[in-house]
Amino acid sequence: MIRRFIAERRSWILFFLFQLLILLFIAYLDPSISLSAMSYIVFLSLVLFIFFLFLRYQRETAFFKQLEERVNDLDLSSLTTSRSPFETIVEKSIIEQTEHLKQTASRNRVQMEQEKDEMLSWIHEVKTPLTALHLMIQRMEDDQLKARLTYEWLRIHLLLDQQLHQKRIPFIENDLYMEDTDIETLLFTELKTLQSWCIQKGIGFDFDLQVTHVLSDSKWLAFIIRQILTNAVKYSESSDIIIRSYLKADRTFLDITDHGRGIDSRDLSRIFDKGFTSTTVHHDQASTGMGLYLAKKAADSLHIKMSVNSKVNYRTTFTLAFPRKNEFVHIIGM
Repeated sequence: MIRRFIAERRSWILFFLFQLLILLFIAYLDPSISLSAMSYIVFLSLVLFIFFLFLRYQRETAFFKQLEERVNDLDLSSLTTSRSPFETIVEKSIIEQTEHLKQTASRNRVQMEQEKDEMLSWIHEVKTPLTALHLMIQRMEDDQLKARLTYEWLRIHLLLDQQLHQKRIPFIENDLYMEDTDIETLLFTELKTLQSWCIQKGIGFDFDLQVTHVLSDSKWLAFIIRQILTNAVKYSESSDIIIRSYLKADRTFLDITDHGRGIDSRDLSRIFDKGFTSTTVHHDQASTGMGLYLAKKAADSLHIKMSVNSKVNYRTTFTLAFPRKNEFVHIIGM
């Protein structure tokens, strides 16, 4: 701050020093003026000027120091009261901009809430004809056409579900309900939805559930598992998906392993990024790049550590590490 203060007042300081040098120069040229007396006056002036600079530094930088240390939010209570005309201009500008930002943020929040409510309402309305369509497809006698239509119906169903949860993600903290969740029941419910797709692709499942219950939010946990299973089925052909749960270091783990196309090593660190699909399979237009991103966001809110291990054209394993029992005090406290 001292350097910035000197830089701000540099022209004033140089002007004052220049005046002192002129006085010494005049005393040097004019024999009638005592050079020693003038030097003494210049010395006293310099000492007084340094003392004056010190006082002005304390006074002029106090306001800007607090501005620099102030948290960049919309709370004006921490704003220091101005003590000079220029500080008043700065203070007035900050207050006006903050009020403008508050009004803009309030309008945007109302608009977002309205758009979210409209979108949720639309999704729920679409689910009704979608359910009716599914019942009609199930009554069809042409098995080949039935399988193809069921697959397309499932894609629409999953995309709507993804959109529904995408709108709810920003408010997930208000939607959490921690309870004893049966992983086995949850898994079979999700697999029942994917059953026709799995049969079509010749995909089976191998279970090894040593732990069947965890403390979590069943709705959001189901969404996380749904995204992982959907990806596993999508990128696998005629192979088994292995699902196992186990206890390690007082922590429950859930592994979902498929033997599909795998994930390139350079993509592993980016698969949870919003909108990221793949750097190797650019023609894969069926992927939105949102499923794993939303699953990771939900997992973080549930304090579930979500990780992936993969080898191209061999295996991909998604692991959910549930929090220990003593960590639930913090989660339930939310």
